Amino acid sequence: MANQKLLLVDGMAILFRAYFATTFGSSSSIRRTSSGLPVNAVHGFVRYFMDAVKTFEPTHIICCWDMGSTTFRTEQYDGYKSNRPSAPEDLVPQFDLVKEVVASFNVPNIGIEGYEADDCIGTLARAFKDQAEVVVVTGDHDMLQLVDESVSVAIMKKGIGNYMVYTPLSLMEERQLTPAQIIDIKGLMGDTSDNYPGVKGIGEKTAHKLIQEHGSIDGLLANLEAVSKTIRAKIEADLDMLHLSRDLATIRCDAPVSAELEACCWAYEREIVLRKFEELEFKSLVALIS
Repeated sequence: MANQKLLLVDGMAILFRAYFATTFGSSSSIRRTSSGLPVNAVHGFVRYFMDAVKTFEPTHIICCWDMGSTTFRTEQYDGYKSNRPSAPEDLVPQFDLVKEVVASFNVPNIGIEGYEADDCIGTLARAFKDQAEVVVVTGDHDMLQLVDESVSVAIMKKGIGNYMVYTPLSLMEERQLTPAQIIDIKGLMGDTSDNYPGVKGIGEKTAHKLIQEHGSIDGLLANLEAVSKTIRAKIEADLDMLHLSRDLATIRCDAPVSAELEACCWAYEREIVLRKFEELEFKSLVALIS
């Protein structure tokens, strides 16, 4: 048990990162197979993925995916992520392709309609943290709310091989926050990339200060008379949105997904991966698989 380590991979975050790292703003520079199939994002994904394997040396791996843009959050709030442009045309065929590559490594692809990859990761992290050390690999700082004694979150930085690994201790050292307070800060300040507003007129600095002083949104609301009139007025004017934003920011750890740890062992047959690489003309990646 002590030596089991489960890597939970945020597939979409890595695929998008790989796509944008390799397009350089022009579709003519996109890597394609000789039949014209775009494969740049999948190629980049494999490089990030294998680097994470080398860095964290997991015994088990699961890759989680978003399954379309309609989720319980879009039902709660129409505007949720509505500011996101649709995926670039030459990325779309790579969504299925990347899952085929992941499957060729014998790694389960997990995703469920109506939930985001974050929720699958949160649920699996909670399910397995007593059986294995869990490391989440992502580019998404929202995932920091999942950090606990047996779950660390590795945020990918620029370039391959750069990670900032968060534990409860390093999160407290860097941001003076507990994992749960990450959610409350998002509830107050909102999230421009996910397109929900939080409390109008409260930015990150103020949110941070309020949560540090009062511990949580509940602590703040119970003690509103202690904050300045201006801030109190802003919060009272936007109370419903504050509660909704906090709810939207919360990763669900009870999504209807499950897996068997035994089925997630990091053990692939080189021949199967090689065949997939050959099909996608990934000659330069063959050296990555021993």
